[in-house]
Amino acid sequence: MLANRRRSERLSCRRLAKIQFGTGGLPRDCTITDISDGGVKVVAEHLDIPAEFTIILSEGRPRQCKLAWRIGCEFGAQFVD
Repeated sequence: MLANRRRSERLSCRRLAKIQFGTGGLPRDCTITDISDGGVKVVAEHLDIPAEFTIILSEGRPRQCKLAWRIGCEFGAQFVD
């Protein structure tokens, strides 16, 4: 069995959000499928995800993220702010 390497508890959810690449780029739709204090799991189709980006949640402030892994249209990101 794989060990859980997360530092904080993750919560399953289904939140609509936006993902933005660089400054001035148009935000694209995505879905957050789980979230913790340290990061998120995201579903976003047809996107070429760069190493760093911003997640814009419907509540709260935008969060700077670093890509942790990717499988198809799902990816994990670590909060870096």
